[in-house]
Amino acid sequence: MKKSEVPQDQSSLKDKNLKEICYAIDDDGKFTTELSSGWDVKTTIQENNLNHLNEIVQEAKLKVQKGEASPVEYFMELNRMDWKLLADYMGKWVWQIKRHRNPKVFKNLSESTLKKYAETFNISVQELTTFTGN
Repeated sequence: MKKSEVPQDQSSLKDKNLKEICYAIDDDGKFTTELSSGWDVKTTIQENNLNHLNEIVQEAKLKVQKGEASPVEYFMELNRMDWKLLADYMGKWVWQIKRHRNPKVFKNLSESTLKKYAETFNISVQELTTFTGN
């Protein structure tokens, strides 16, 4: 895209008065950078993605409320993690982490495992163990 065609639409960056760098072609046909205040299409896609991610978090919260999942699943989703990433942080296999989403298994986790989860999610052990989805 030409330097003069770089979008300057309103975006979520407007409130912070930030701009992002885009690559464009200048009048001499060379690549250069140009600041953009936003692009409607990109803003719409980002908003849709965030809404979808928030729906996933709410679904995990409902599972905890219904007793179908432990707080591990909720905090994993809240922190935008997947099972593999969480397993890597915890130093465990994915199947072990998935097993911890079972409320019965979660209740019997060791203090050290709960502490590691709390550190990973940047919360206290008490917040983790007392979270009920309410």
